Amino acid sequence: MKAVAVLLALVASAAAFVPSSPAGHASRTLPTVKASVEDMLGADIETGGLWDPFNFAKDGEAALYRRRCVEIKHGRVAMIATIGYVMGDLITFPGYLSKTQDIKFSDVPAGMGALTAVPIAGWVQIFLFAGLMETKFYKQDPSKAPGDIATPSWWVRYDDPEVKNKKLTSEIKNGRLAMMAIMGMMVQEMVYHQTTISQIQAGNFNPFPVLV
Repeated sequence: MKAVAVLLALVASAAAFVPSSPAGHASRTLPTVKASVEDMLGADIETGGLWDPFNFAKDGEAALYRRRCVEIKHGRVAMIATIGYVMGDLITFPGYLSKTQDIKFSDVPAGMGALTAVPIAGWVQIFLFAGLMETKFYKQDPSKAPGDIATPSWWVRYDDPEVKNKKLTSEIKNGRLAMMAIMGMMVQEMVYHQTTISQIQAGNFNPFPVLV
């Protein structure tokens, strides 16, 4: 189960860079926002400017727009996942996760062990909630910039272009880091059989535990 979870995470984060088929473009509403690769945020000092070893930029504006939307989305999910993964060792909610099955939140282990502890009904609720957010309440509008899915009037907007670009670039970079972080922590747990926090608390920092 752990190996499957890690594999799914790898596939999900890598999907942002996989080219779509031409047939897929024909059935999808084309974005009205220009997505020239030269104008995209995120090509910075870490990548030495524009870094496109597989020439994905040549696939056209529609493909670039979709990939940037996917990258931002996966980055946001990974940031939440990273926080949740770490906080599982630090905070436990009171009460029951499932009263009918007599499962308390304190019965759910931190890290990837939680995947098998949460009942099927819980996973169904999670997927339904995520699906509603994705397809109804926070659906990407092709006329808006990638990742701009906020509709509430109270949502923070930045009028200064320089400040806005800085904030958006930070989000992209933090998302990329979080995608690497959550994958790294899951693989680390498979190797050490410890979550990140428990490993730190135990002082277990040997990168090659099988050699000890």
